[in-house]
Amino acid sequence: MNYTTKQIAEITNSQLIGDETAEVKNIAYDSRTIFSEANSAFLAINTSKNSGEKYIQSAIDKGINIIISEHYHPQYENITWIIVRNSIQFLQQIAKYHLQQFQLKTIGITGSNGKTIVKEWLYQSLFHDYATVKSPKSFNSQLGLPISLLEINKKHQLGIFEVGISKPKEMELLEHIFSPEVGILTHIGSAHSSNFEYVDELIDEKIKLFVNSKTIIFNGDSDLVCKKLADAYSVKNLISFGFNSTNNVSIKNDWKNKSQGVIIQYFEEEFSVPIHQRDEATISNALCVVCVLKEFGIENSIIVEKLNSLKSVEMRLESVNGIRNNLIINDSFNLDLDSLKIAFQNINEYNRPHKTLILTDFVEGKDSDRLYQEVAAITNEQNFKTVFLIGDEITKLEGLFTATTFTFSNTTELIESVNLNQIEDNLILLKGARKFEIDKVKSYLELQKHDTVLEVNLNSILHNINVHKALLKPKTKMMAMVKAYSYGLGGYEIAEFLQHHHIDYLGVAYADEGVDLRKNGITTPIMVMNPEQHSYNIIIDYNLEPEIYSFRVLELFNEKLTQKGIQHRYPIHIKLETGMNRLGFKTEELQELIEKLRSMNVKVISIFSHLSSSDDESERDYTLQQIETFGNSSEILIEGLPDQPIRHILNTSGITNFADHQFDMVRIGIGMVGVSASSEIKKQLKSAVTFKTVISQISPIEIGDSVGYNRKFKANKNTRIATIPVGYADGIPRLIGNNVGFLGIRKELYPIVGNVCMDMMMIDIGDSPAKEGEEVIIFNSNPSLEDFACYCNTISYEVLTSISRRVKRIYIKD
Repeated sequence: MNYTTKQIAEITNSQLIGDETAEVKNIAYDSRTIFSEANSAFLAINTSKNSGEKYIQSAIDKGINIIISEHYHPQYENITWIIVRNSIQFLQQIAKYHLQQFQLKTIGITGSNGKTIVKEWLYQSLFHDYATVKSPKSFNSQLGLPISLLEINKKHQLGIFEVGISKPKEMELLEHIFSPEVGILTHIGSAHSSNFEYVDELIDEKIKLFVNSKTIIFNGDSDLVCKKLADAYSVKNLISFGFNSTNNVSIKNDWKNKSQGVIIQYFEEEFSVPIHQRDEATISNALCVVCVLKEFGIENSIIVEKLNSLKSVEMRLESVNGIRNNLIINDSFNLDLDSLKIAFQNINEYNRPHKTLILTDFVEGKDSDRLYQEVAAITNEQNFKTVFLIGDEITKLEGLFTATTFTFSNTTELIESVNLNQIEDNLILLKGARKFEIDKVKSYLELQKHDTVLEVNLNSILHNINVHKALLKPKTKMMAMVKAYSYGLGGYEIAEFLQHHHIDYLGVAYADEGVDLRKNGITTPIMVMNPEQHSYNIIIDYNLEPEIYSFRVLELFNEKLTQKGIQHRYPIHIKLETGMNRLGFKTEELQELIEKLRSMNVKVISIFSHLSSSDDESERDYTLQQIETFGNSSEILIEGLPDQPIRHILNTSGITNFADHQFDMVRIGIGMVGVSASSEIKKQLKSAVTFKTVISQISPIEIGDSVGYNRKFKANKNTRIATIPVGYADGIPRLIGNNVGFLGIRKELYPIVGNVCMDMMMIDIGDSPAKEGEEVIIFNSNPSLEDFACYCNTISYEVLTSISRRVKRIYIKD
């Protein structure tokens, strides 16, 4: 987009205060991820849960001087304001106007699954033929779609956009903004159906996107989908694809047989295409792409070439600890201008003052000089300390980059140079096209090389937090428990992500954990649940807030405050005993506690307690008794204090089972990972942790052969044994050997046989087609974390916290 502030105000019928001639080329809506201040405006989005106007100061601090908001804030000087009635409606209004300024073919994709893959594959197939704009990553919502539409410029001939909805009446709003010429409906599944009572209501809502479409391409394996579209749009060009032979486009042969191509029946003609990955989702998405390419008049031989060159779509960003205290951010799964901008937004979430960029040639696009000029311009705004350029094209323009810049013809040349070994204490962003194999740089720079990894999906953690937040009142605060190395997931990496997303409090078990977070730049309030006597000095030095559960602890901590000459009232948290019978002040001690607190230089920030059985329906009455005791005792305490402390008693299962008693704050722990005692909530959560490894070796064994120490497994038939590089030193209990536990390979479960070794264990894979080097799932979805905990005869908490530090943690964002 490129409009003056006056034009924007006139288009949206908004009030303008300030400079009428200022140009706006980019609208930022998240102050945390602003990557460019030049010609940018900050849109303060207000929702029922939050107000973007709280972050106007942050945007201004980053150099933004154009603010779009629902209210005028005169305290900020030299700022141009666009005052709007509704922030989301404003964005949709300007996006609709912007789209109308261009004549381009449009494709709109909706459905439950496969939208992003189909969009990316269509882009890969068509951008050489048409100057194409597409939704960045999975931008498809009430906010994401208009942001995507604003990317259109006069050079574009084709626009491919995802359109996603999760509630009734949302599609009408989006169709009013964007009405595609070609509509695509991918598979309809359970995703986003929680707000629809019946699947037919979900289908009715999705297909509203196609009101003005000329052609509708849809997955026709659902009879209900076929009927709905036939009833609503019988006069349109309807093209169905899928596995059922009744579809217009289907498969004629055994698509699982990889020794032959996939024969596609397209109406009356047949042709064979190469599809290397043979699972239902991939085949279905490929059929959809074929339908679009045929509709665009592309010849079969060219379609075969395009399908043959399709690359798998990895929509994720990895972070991993590197050597010399570097943090490696690997976003080398795809490379275009949109994904580069998003990568720059993402690295703003990390608290690292020094940054290095490794960037390769782009493989897309025409007019490469102009492209690289724009790449250099936005790169220079990120204040990278060092930039490494790889390739024949981008290196010609190294003079455009203001950072210290080094150039290389290929990735191997960079690795063999001495330059990488001189980087210390940096965030290193890897951004490259696939053909440059930037993963080799990641392997060279990462701290741990163990094939066994614990992969933590940060977006899933955020999703799970939001599922629980939806059960709460908007003003209820949330504390995230990051004790025990964030339940084994990692220390500051999790805390840093949660801080970025404005978690209200963090909870740790011991002061050392809190100190480590502070040293890594965490400024969010941190409560220490078990403040040991010898730790009081560092608690105070690092501005940590101790739990106070007895008179002894209170008096000792107050003595330390006096010794250190602390002048301000120091924040503390009072623990009440309500029935757990572990730690806390009892009801009969409250009056004495009030007197002592009033005489000391402390400020009670919160009063809390701990539920013993909130996940146990049979103990519901006891839990309600605990909550009642807490309510009465905390009221007595508050009445006697000069402060107004916040109160909290609910843990993860308490949030789901006793949300009516949320008080002022709740504490979430295992729920962040995707574990819940509530079957209804469990359906909405995402698994956030994948523990995985690879097959080191496969050995055929015969009847009577034994496996492992003490010959605990003896084969009763000819079979194959896969050895994997993970054992009890990595956190795998020995008790799950000998056919107790199972691991996943290619979505099938196979038994662990023989004794688990310190660094290895063995699986009986029988006649599985698995190969050496192939991925093995210890837990994620099959088996799940809960399944694995059952094998171990324990709970999910113990499984996670038992995973050894030698297991490499990788943090990803979808």
